[in-house]
Amino acid sequence: MTCALGLLAFLAATNTSNVFAQASVLPRGFGSVSFSYQTIGHTGRLQTDGTIVRDSQSTNRDFVMGAEYGFTDRFTLFLGIPIVSSMYTGAIPLPTKPPLFPADQCRCWNSGFQNFSFSARYNIVGHPHSALTVTPSVASIVPSHDYDYHGQAVLGRGLRELQFGVDASQRIDAISDNLFVQGYYRYAVVQKALDVGTNRSNAAVEVDLLLADKRLTLSGLATFQVTHGGLRFGSTTLGSSLTPPGEFKSPELFDQRNRLQRDIYQRAGAGVMYSFQRMSVFGNFFGILGGKDTHIVNAVTVGVIIPFQLGRSFVN
Repeated sequence: MTCALGLLAFLAATNTSNVFAQASVLPRGFGSVSFSYQTIGHTGRLQTDGTIVRDSQSTNRDFVMGAEYGFTDRFTLFLGIPIVSSMYTGAIPLPTKPPLFPADQCRCWNSGFQNFSFSARYNIVGHPHSALTVTPSVASIVPSHDYDYHGQAVLGRGLRELQFGVDASQRIDAISDNLFVQGYYRYAVVQKALDVGTNRSNAAVEVDLLLADKRLTLSGLATFQVTHGGLRFGSTTLGSSLTPPGEFKSPELFDQRNRLQRDIYQRAGAGVMYSFQRMSVFGNFFGILGGKDTHIVNAVTVGVIIPFQLGRSFVN
Protein backbone atom coordinates (compact mmCIF):
# COMPACT_ATOMS: atom_id res chain seq x y z
CA MET A 1 0.00 0.00 0.00
CA THR A 2 1.21 3.53 -0.79
CA CYS A 3 1.19 5.82 2.23
CA ALA A 4 -1.42 8.51 1.67
CA LEU A 5 1.12 11.24 2.31
CA GLY A 6 3.12 9.94 -0.65
CA LEU A 7 0.90 12.15 -2.82
CA LEU A 8 2.52 15.20 -1.34
CA ALA A 9 6.01 14.22 -2.40
CA PHE A 10 4.93 13.70 -5.98
CA LEU A 11 2.95 16.91 -6.34
CA ALA A 12 5.69 18.97 -4.75
CA ALA A 13 8.31 17.75 -7.17
CA THR A 14 6.44 18.18 -10.45
CA ASN A 15 6.66 21.46 -12.25
CA THR A 16 2.94 22.01 -12.71
CA SER A 17 1.87 21.16 -9.18
CA ASN A 18 4.70 22.47 -7.11
CA VAL A 19 2.57 23.19 -4.06
CA PHE A 20 2.24 20.33 -1.57
CA ALA A 21 4.70 19.76 1.25
CA GLN A 22 7.10 16.83 1.01
CA ALA A 23 8.50 16.23 4.47
CA SER A 24 8.22 12.46 4.00
CA VAL A 25 10.79 10.34 2.13
CA LEU A 26 10.52 6.81 0.74
CA PRO A 27 11.99 3.79 2.53
CA ARG A 28 15.14 2.26 1.08
CA GLY A 29 14.41 0.18 -2.01
CA PHE A 30 10.92 1.65 -2.54
CA GLY A 31 9.89 3.89 -5.40
CA SER A 32 6.94 5.06 -7.45
CA VAL A 33 5.99 6.19 -10.92
CA SER A 34 3.37 8.89 -11.27
CA PHE A 35 1.12 10.23 -14.02
CA SER A 36 -1.19 13.22 -13.80
CA TYR A 37 -3.37 15.36 -16.04
CA GLN A 38 -3.90 19.03 -15.28
CA THR A 39 -6.09 21.69 -16.83
CA ILE A 40 -5.29 25.34 -16.05
CA GLY A 41 -7.46 28.33 -16.89
CA HIS A 42 -5.78 31.74 -17.08
CA THR A 43 -8.78 34.06 -16.85
CA GLY A 44 -7.10 37.44 -16.45
CA ARG A 45 -4.38 39.37 -14.65
CA LEU A 46 -3.85 41.07 -11.31
CA GLN A 47 -2.17 44.41 -11.98
CA THR A 48 0.59 46.03 -9.94
CA ASP A 49 -2.00 47.57 -7.58
CA GLY A 50 -3.86 44.24 -7.25
CA THR A 51 -6.86 45.21 -9.40
CA ILE A 52 -8.31 42.72 -11.89
CA VAL A 53 -8.05 42.99 -15.67
CA ARG A 54 -9.84 40.40 -17.81
CA ASP A 55 -7.44 39.97 -20.71
CA SER A 56 -4.58 37.69 -21.86
CA GLN A 57 -6.72 34.60 -21.33
CA SER A 58 -5.31 31.19 -22.18
CA THR A 59 -5.79 27.57 -21.24
CA ASN A 60 -3.39 24.71 -20.52
CA ARG A 61 -3.82 20.94 -20.72
CA ASP A 62 -0.75 19.26 -19.28
CA PHE A 63 0.37 15.68 -18.74
CA VAL A 64 3.03 15.11 -16.09
CA MET A 65 5.24 12.04 -15.67
CA GLY A 66 7.40 11.47 -12.60
CA ALA A 67 9.40 8.83 -10.79
CA GLU A 68 11.06 8.76 -7.37
CA TYR A 69 13.16 6.23 -5.47
CA GLY A 70 14.41 5.84 -1.91
CA PHE A 71 18.15 5.06 -1.97
CA THR A 72 18.29 4.96 1.83
CA ASP A 73 15.65 5.30 4.54
CA ARG A 74 16.34 9.03 4.57
CA PHE A 75 17.40 9.92 1.00
CA THR A 76 14.97 10.09 -1.96
CA LEU A 77 15.53 11.26 -5.55
CA PHE A 78 12.84 12.44 -7.97
CA LEU A 79 12.77 13.03 -11.74
CA GLY A 80 9.81 14.44 -13.62
CA ILE A 81 8.81 16.23 -16.81
CA PRO A 82 5.49 17.66 -18.07
CA ILE A 83 4.14 17.69 -21.60
CA VAL A 84 2.48 21.10 -21.86
CA SER A 85 -0.28 22.11 -24.30
CA SER A 86 -1.30 25.77 -24.28
CA MET A 87 -3.71 27.88 -26.34
CA TYR A 88 -4.48 31.61 -26.32
CA THR A 89 -8.21 32.26 -25.89
CA GLY A 90 -8.27 36.02 -25.26
CA ALA A 91 -9.49 38.81 -27.48
CA ILE A 92 -7.55 40.24 -30.41
CA PRO A 93 -5.95 43.50 -29.18
CA LEU A 94 -7.08 46.85 -30.56
CA PRO A 95 -4.79 48.48 -33.13
CA THR A 96 -3.56 50.84 -30.41
CA LYS A 97 -2.31 47.91 -28.32
CA PRO A 98 0.82 45.78 -28.88
CA PRO A 99 0.16 42.94 -31.36
CA LEU A 100 -0.01 39.33 -30.27
CA PHE A 101 3.04 37.11 -30.49
CA PRO A 102 2.93 34.40 -33.18
CA ALA A 103 2.25 31.67 -30.60
CA ASP A 104 -0.95 33.53 -29.65
CA GLN A 105 -2.01 34.80 -33.07
CA CYS A 106 -2.81 31.32 -34.38
CA ARG A 107 -5.18 30.64 -31.46
CA CYS A 108 -4.06 27.02 -31.70
CA TRP A 109 -2.55 24.44 -29.36
CA ASN A 110 1.20 24.75 -28.80
CA SER A 111 2.50 21.50 -27.31
CA GLY A 112 5.78 19.96 -26.23
CA PHE A 113 8.00 18.83 -23.39
CA GLN A 114 8.63 21.63 -20.91
CA ASN A 115 11.24 21.42 -18.12
CA PHE A 116 13.03 18.51 -16.48
CA SER A 117 12.65 18.57 -12.67
CA PHE A 118 15.30 16.89 -10.52
CA SER A 119 15.05 16.89 -6.74
CA ALA A 120 16.84 15.29 -3.79
CA ARG A 121 15.33 15.12 -0.28
CA TYR A 122 17.22 14.08 2.85
CA ASN A 123 15.32 13.63 6.09
CA ILE A 124 17.18 14.92 9.15
CA VAL A 125 14.52 14.73 11.88
CA GLY A 126 11.86 12.19 12.69
CA HIS A 127 11.61 9.70 9.85
CA PRO A 128 9.64 7.47 9.67
CA HIS A 129 7.32 7.40 12.71
CA SER A 130 8.05 10.54 14.71
CA ALA A 131 5.36 13.17 15.18
CA LEU A 132 7.79 15.80 13.85
CA THR A 133 9.54 15.38 10.50
CA VAL A 134 12.00 17.83 8.91
CA THR A 135 13.42 17.29 5.42
CA PRO A 136 15.71 19.70 3.52
CA SER A 137 15.79 19.47 -0.26
CA VAL A 138 17.57 20.72 -3.35
CA ALA A 139 16.04 20.78 -6.83
CA SER A 140 17.05 21.74 -10.35
CA ILE A 141 14.77 22.88 -13.18
CA VAL A 142 16.24 22.56 -16.69
CA PRO A 143 14.37 23.35 -19.93
CA SER A 144 14.10 20.23 -22.08
CA HIS A 145 14.89 22.22 -25.24
CA ASP A 146 15.09 25.76 -26.59
CA TYR A 147 11.34 26.39 -26.79
CA ASP A 148 9.65 29.72 -27.62
CA TYR A 149 8.79 31.76 -24.53
CA HIS A 150 7.19 34.81 -26.23
CA GLY A 151 3.47 35.08 -25.54
CA GLN A 152 0.77 33.56 -23.36
CA ALA A 153 0.32 30.19 -25.11
CA VAL A 154 3.89 28.96 -24.63
CA LEU A 155 5.44 25.98 -22.90
CA GLY A 156 7.11 28.01 -20.14
CA ARG A 157 9.69 30.67 -19.37
CA GLY A 158 12.67 28.66 -20.58
CA LEU A 159 14.85 29.55 -17.59
CA ARG A 160 17.04 27.28 -15.49
CA GLU A 161 16.48 27.21 -11.72
CA LEU A 162 18.24 25.89 -8.63
CA GLN A 163 15.94 25.55 -5.61
CA PHE A 164 16.81 25.13 -1.94
CA GLY A 165 14.12 24.27 0.56
CA VAL A 166 13.04 22.71 3.81
CA ASP A 167 9.78 20.87 4.53
CA ALA A 168 8.34 20.07 7.95
CA SER A 169 5.41 18.00 9.16
CA GLN A 170 3.89 17.84 12.64
CA ARG A 171 1.35 15.21 13.68
CA ILE A 172 -1.23 16.77 16.00
CA ASP A 173 -1.52 13.95 18.54
CA ALA A 174 -3.42 16.14 21.01
CA ILE A 175 -6.34 16.10 18.56
CA SER A 176 -5.80 12.98 16.46
CA ASP A 177 -2.91 10.86 15.24
CA ASN A 178 -4.52 11.16 11.80
CA LEU A 179 -4.19 14.96 11.68
CA PHE A 180 -1.07 16.62 10.26
CA VAL A 181 0.07 20.21 9.76
CA GLN A 182 2.78 20.61 7.15
CA GLY A 183 4.62 23.43 5.48
CA TYR A 184 7.61 24.37 3.40
CA TYR A 185 9.86 27.24 2.38
CA ARG A 186 11.82 27.22 -0.90
CA TYR A 187 14.20 29.75 -2.41
CA ALA A 188 14.77 29.58 -6.17
CA VAL A 189 17.86 30.98 -7.86
CA VAL A 190 16.61 31.70 -11.38
CA GLN A 191 18.65 32.25 -14.53
CA LYS A 192 18.66 35.94 -15.45
CA ALA A 193 17.14 37.19 -18.70
CA LEU A 194 18.31 40.55 -20.10
CA ASP A 195 20.25 40.93 -16.83
CA VAL A 196 17.00 41.07 -14.82
CA GLY A 197 16.86 38.79 -11.79
CA THR A 198 13.67 36.96 -10.83
CA ASN A 199 14.78 34.88 -7.84
CA ARG A 200 11.80 34.01 -5.71
CA SER A 201 10.53 32.61 -2.41
CA ASN A 202 7.69 30.10 -2.18
CA ALA A 203 6.01 28.95 1.01
CA ALA A 204 2.95 26.94 1.99
CA VAL A 205 0.89 25.87 4.97
CA GLU A 206 -1.08 22.64 4.69
CA VAL A 207 -3.50 20.58 6.81
CA ASP A 208 -3.99 16.85 6.11
CA LEU A 209 -6.57 14.50 7.60
CA LEU A 210 -6.20 10.73 7.14
CA LEU A 211 -9.38 8.64 7.17
CA ALA A 212 -10.53 5.10 6.28
CA ASP A 213 -7.61 3.32 7.95
CA LYS A 214 -5.28 6.01 6.56
CA ARG A 215 -6.11 5.13 2.97
CA LEU A 216 -7.99 8.39 2.37
CA THR A 217 -6.27 11.78 2.66
CA LEU A 218 -8.10 15.11 2.64
CA SER A 219 -5.84 18.16 2.25
CA GLY A 220 -6.25 21.94 2.42
CA LEU A 221 -3.45 24.28 1.42
CA ALA A 222 -2.48 27.95 1.14
CA THR A 223 0.57 28.92 -0.94
CA PHE A 224 2.52 32.15 -1.27
CA GLN A 225 5.08 33.47 -3.76
CA VAL A 226 7.26 36.59 -3.69
CA THR A 227 9.59 37.43 -6.58
CA HIS A 228 12.77 39.18 -5.41
CA GLY A 229 13.37 41.46 -8.35
CA GLY A 230 11.56 41.42 -11.65
CA LEU A 231 9.71 44.33 -13.24
CA ARG A 232 6.29 45.80 -12.54
CA PHE A 233 3.83 46.22 -15.40
CA GLY A 234 1.78 48.99 -13.82
CA SER A 235 -1.98 49.49 -13.52
CA THR A 236 -4.71 51.05 -15.64
CA THR A 237 -6.52 52.21 -12.50
CA LEU A 238 -7.37 55.93 -12.53
CA GLY A 239 -4.68 57.85 -10.63
CA SER A 240 -2.17 54.99 -10.65
CA SER A 241 1.41 56.17 -10.14
CA LEU A 242 2.71 53.48 -12.51
CA THR A 243 0.85 52.91 -15.77
CA PRO A 244 1.50 50.23 -18.44
CA PRO A 245 4.02 49.27 -19.67
CA GLY A 246 5.42 50.22 -16.26
CA GLU A 247 9.07 49.31 -15.78
CA PHE A 248 9.29 47.57 -19.17
CA LYS A 249 10.86 50.65 -20.71
CA SER A 250 12.45 49.13 -23.81
CA PRO A 251 11.08 46.93 -26.63
CA GLU A 252 13.50 44.16 -25.58
CA LEU A 253 12.20 44.15 -22.02
CA PHE A 254 8.57 44.34 -23.15
CA ASP A 255 9.00 41.36 -25.49
CA GLN A 256 10.05 39.23 -22.49
CA ARG A 257 7.48 40.57 -20.02
CA ASN A 258 6.09 37.12 -19.23
CA ARG A 259 9.57 36.04 -18.08
CA LEU A 260 10.47 39.18 -16.15
CA GLN A 261 7.38 40.22 -14.19
CA ARG A 262 7.59 40.61 -10.42
CA ASP A 263 5.10 37.80 -9.89
CA ILE A 264 3.57 37.87 -6.39
CA TYR A 265 0.56 35.77 -5.45
CA GLN A 266 -1.43 33.98 -2.76
CA ARG A 267 -3.36 30.85 -3.74
CA ALA A 268 -5.45 28.23 -1.96
CA GLY A 269 -6.66 24.77 -2.79
CA ALA A 270 -7.86 21.39 -1.65
CA GLY A 271 -6.92 17.84 -2.52
CA VAL A 272 -8.02 14.27 -1.99
CA MET A 273 -6.26 10.93 -2.45
CA TYR A 274 -7.25 7.31 -1.95
CA SER A 275 -4.68 4.51 -1.65
CA PHE A 276 -5.49 1.06 -2.98
CA GLN A 277 -3.23 -1.95 -2.51
CA ARG A 278 -1.31 -1.43 -5.77
CA MET A 279 -1.81 2.25 -6.55
CA SER A 280 -3.15 5.58 -5.34
CA VAL A 281 -5.46 7.99 -7.17
CA PHE A 282 -5.69 11.69 -6.40
CA GLY A 283 -7.24 14.98 -7.43
CA ASN A 284 -6.89 18.61 -6.41
CA PHE A 285 -8.07 22.12 -7.21
CA PHE A 286 -6.34 25.49 -6.83
CA GLY A 287 -7.40 29.10 -7.30
CA ILE A 288 -6.11 32.61 -6.73
CA LEU A 289 -6.60 34.57 -3.49
CA GLY A 290 -4.69 37.72 -4.41
CA GLY A 291 -1.46 39.07 -5.77
CA LYS A 292 0.32 41.62 -7.95
CA ASP A 293 1.64 41.33 -11.50
CA THR A 294 0.37 37.77 -11.74
CA HIS A 295 -2.14 35.69 -13.67
CA ILE A 296 -5.56 34.80 -12.31
CA VAL A 297 -5.53 31.02 -12.53
CA ASN A 298 -7.61 28.02 -11.57
CA ALA A 299 -6.22 24.52 -11.90
CA VAL A 300 -7.67 21.03 -11.62
CA THR A 301 -5.41 17.96 -11.44
CA VAL A 302 -6.12 14.24 -11.41
CA GLY A 303 -3.58 11.45 -11.36
CA VAL A 304 -2.32 8.08 -10.28
CA ILE A 305 0.75 6.90 -8.31
CA ILE A 306 2.02 3.34 -8.78
CA PRO A 307 4.50 2.12 -6.14
CA PHE A 308 7.20 -0.48 -6.66
CA GLN A 309 9.95 -2.18 -4.69
CA LEU A 310 13.21 -3.22 -6.33
CA GLY A 311 14.72 -6.61 -5.66
CA ARG A 312 11.50 -8.30 -4.55
CA SER A 313 7.80 -8.37 -5.32
CA PHE A 314 5.73 -5.53 -3.88
CA VAL A 315 4.03 -6.44 -0.61
CA ASN A 316 1.11 -4.52 0.85
